[in-house]
Amino acid sequence: MTEHARYGRRRMLKTLAAGTAVGLAGCSGLSGGDGTETDDGSADGESDGGDGGDTTGQGGSVDIPSLTEFRGSGTLASGRPAPEGTSLQDLPDLSGDLNLYIGGGEGGIYYQFVEMLQEIYPDFNVFSSDAGSSSLASRIVDEVDAGSPNADVFWSIDASSLGYVANNDAYDPLPEETVDPVPSGFRGSDNAWVGVAGRARAVPYNTDELSASDVPSKVAEFPSADALQDSMGWAPTYGAFKSFVTAMRLIEGKDATRQWLTDMQDAGTERFGNEYVVSQQVADGALSAGFANHYYAMRVKNQRPDAPIDLAFTEGDAGALVNVAGALAIKGTEKQELVSNFIRHLLSAEAQEFFATVSFAYPMIPGVQPVGGLPTVDELSPPDIDLAELANIEPTLQLMRDAGVLG
Repeated sequence: MTEHARYGRRRMLKTLAAGTAVGLAGCSGLSGGDGTETDDGSADGESDGGDGGDTTGQGGSVDIPSLTEFRGSGTLASGRPAPEGTSLQDLPDLSGDLNLYIGGGEGGIYYQFVEMLQEIYPDFNVFSSDAGSSSLASRIVDEVDAGSPNADVFWSIDASSLGYVANNDAYDPLPEETVDPVPSGFRGSDNAWVGVAGRARAVPYNTDELSASDVPSKVAEFPSADALQDSMGWAPTYGAFKSFVTAMRLIEGKDATRQWLTDMQDAGTERFGNEYVVSQQVADGALSAGFANHYYAMRVKNQRPDAPIDLAFTEGDAGALVNVAGALAIKGTEKQELVSNFIRHLLSAEAQEFFATVSFAYPMIPGVQPVGGLPTVDELSPPDIDLAELANIEPTLQLMRDAGVLG
């Protein structure tokens, strides 16, 4: 297993406040790569509610940095109230060696937080291997089947990879105490895994060209919407789009999904390499609207506060899918207590504020607000679907090829 350099030991946490550049999320299905993109997100925002300064951990042996060290920078991060939820100071100190499989993607944001934890807890050491979440999921299953698991915890950028591990019985259930802060829709059955950051499918639209009422509330209506003809964009090779199409296939069936893809092409939908570019094109007025995960428009708005871009959300269908990055304990680990404590740290108020303001992800705990006036998770209308089922992506790829969306 490749050991990450102990970069966190060499870098002071204060560099975050000074404006360290970090990456933004990419997404992956089981057969897609984990796309990465860069993002601007350092921590300098101040809390309206105050952050209480430095505090000490439950064991009293470490200093917990102030909230500003966990908060991103820019328009969307400033002026936020202090997050609610379990604080790092209320959790047991992290101590010991942890072997981590961490999905590539998020531009290194996730491992940046791991480095922060290692800086906070001098007796906590992480030895990690990073690769695409889908390839790590396959590796975990192979290693568990062979009776020789090489890691303790898997941190995936998507639920499909977590579902693959869970469906192959390569996990140890997490304690109820660990998963309890997260709504039941963002956990695996039998507490197999728990979401730590969410990404919602959305429709970025140009506010100079369209109003919210021009965007249908059902994705099935998009091909026939007059306002969207020859003005939409998508990124069909992107993992997030494949998960969206997988959800549509599971809900509507193969034939209806194939027909929708064909109809969208007939409506003049333009193809791009990734969803950040789609969102940029919308903000520039080259497109009236597009399909993308929510945080790409948030990134644009954070960099260009006056950009004419907003988000619409469909209701109860695949277009409203909320996928998650999450973590699970790998079957056979002898460090269940450390794994559980580590995941509890990922669900702390500080961690959720970090994910919300640096990567613009949806927080998984109720006490932390999403950025930029986004609706909260419980205000969205995602489809009633088991996120683990997104692991079965091969039929999706075939119908996308049949429809001419993939080469």
